[in-house]
Amino acid sequence: MAGGNFMHRVLSYVINEVVVNGLANSPAFQRFAVRTSKTLEDISVKANKKRQELAEQIKEASRNFDSFKN
Repeated sequence: MAGGNFMHRVLSYVINEVVVNGLANSPAFQRFAVRTSKTLEDISVKANKKRQELAEQIKEASRNFDSFKN
């Protein structure tokens, strides 16, 4: 069984090297990676902005609620 494990590791390493080198040298994949990164960054910025807006709305609602209690 040890020989099979060794062969699996060698084959896995070779396939990994071929795939990584192929993607690293692919202009199409690089464009995809850049677009994906930019999109995720934009979504993150929008999510943070929306979170801040909601936090502000919750604070305002809390102030309004407190004024009704008193």
